[in-house]
Amino acid sequence: MNDLLDFDRQHIWHPYTSVRSPIPAYHAVSASGVRIELADGTELIDGMASWWCAIHGYSHPVLTAALSAQADKMAHVMFGGLTHEPAVELARRLVDITPQGLDYVFFSDSGSVSVEVAIKMAIQYWQAQGRPKKHRLLTIRGGYHGDTFGAMAVCDPVGGMHALFQGVLPQHLFAPQPSSRFGEPLAAADARAVEALMEAHAGEMAAVILEPVVQGAGGMWFYSAEYLRHVEQLCRRHDVLLIADEIATGFGRSGTLFACEHAQVVPDIMCLGKALTGGYLSQAATLANGRVADGISQDGGVLMHGPTFMGNPTAAAVAIASIDLLFAGGWQARVHAIEEQLARELAPYADDRRVADVRVLGAIGVVETVQEVDVASAQRAFVAEGVWIRPFRNLIYVMPPYVIEPEDLSRLTAAIALGLPG
Repeated sequence: MNDLLDFDRQHIWHPYTSVRSPIPAYHAVSASGVRIELADGTELIDGMASWWCAIHGYSHPVLTAALSAQADKMAHVMFGGLTHEPAVELARRLVDITPQGLDYVFFSDSGSVSVEVAIKMAIQYWQAQGRPKKHRLLTIRGGYHGDTFGAMAVCDPVGGMHALFQGVLPQHLFAPQPSSRFGEPLAAADARAVEALMEAHAGEMAAVILEPVVQGAGGMWFYSAEYLRHVEQLCRRHDVLLIADEIATGFGRSGTLFACEHAQVVPDIMCLGKALTGGYLSQAATLANGRVADGISQDGGVLMHGPTFMGNPTAAAVAIASIDLLFAGGWQARVHAIEEQLARELAPYADDRRVADVRVLGAIGVVETVQEVDVASAQRAFVAEGVWIRPFRNLIYVMPPYVIEPEDLSRLTAAIALGLPG
């Protein structure tokens, strides 16, 4: 085990980590249900759902069987010029469960790439309409859309993870982060700020892209559904496309199947990933309505994108099983129960002088701290307590698998106290 960890430390570059002084990595050997087992026998209750994707927990027999059965028949085949049943059936399910009108499905291999595809769709759509000046995007501060270049360009340009690259990224438009919290009415200042930007720049704006209601890795902020509804209305008024990045929120995480539903909003383009395959394999999808798909395809136009592993049959088969399992397993009741428990058990943290804010929505619980969290130190304390929680910046949060039992969730919420800085 020491040799493995030594090699890892000396040669493997982990995400958001320095190779000179890396944050310690723990040696996982197996995972089942909501528990991750380390090489020394320690069991950790997983509060992260493997970066929010393992909604059914680990080693679920239904998903494992789907993966194995498909791998035995055809693990992968190129999607250029070929098709297959898993891709067709997955597309059929996505068209059926997403907001009405998102009838065209483009598969890719990661959430970031699905955002790249969405951006390409929007820009190429306007080029096909003979309006190439409409090439910029508008988004809101505090957002996060991925680590590839197109996605980075619409992440928060100051407080986000990609400020280092601002000099080489396309320059897009950023409205202030909405101050109106989820469940509150739209604040007039929030409405005016985004209205002013859209009125001034509609002639050069291809699309608005945002995370509906829940801003994830940019700061775990839950904003008013009325704000999202207002943005949709502005898009229709100014002839601008609307892209909903549902990579983190899709498949029930916020309490509705898709976060757009909180505002009864139907985007022109939607990005899906993470929970799509229940955490088994990397797969993503970008869905578009007929206006976008037909607009790009007129006069023989083609969408200029083609990931090697798009429509991977093994990932598609697991995704089908995951979606079916979600609907068979009473996900709404499970997420609602998690939400109620998180609200009850996290509420006392609001009285702690080290805590700036506490917020809960669906199966997401957030404790925002006054000072930045020492991730390595907090992680050691969490592992010693038998839980897996991965803070960032000044946020300690949990987004557990939907199958977590109340006793295990209570251990997660209680352990958050161990990570509070100051």
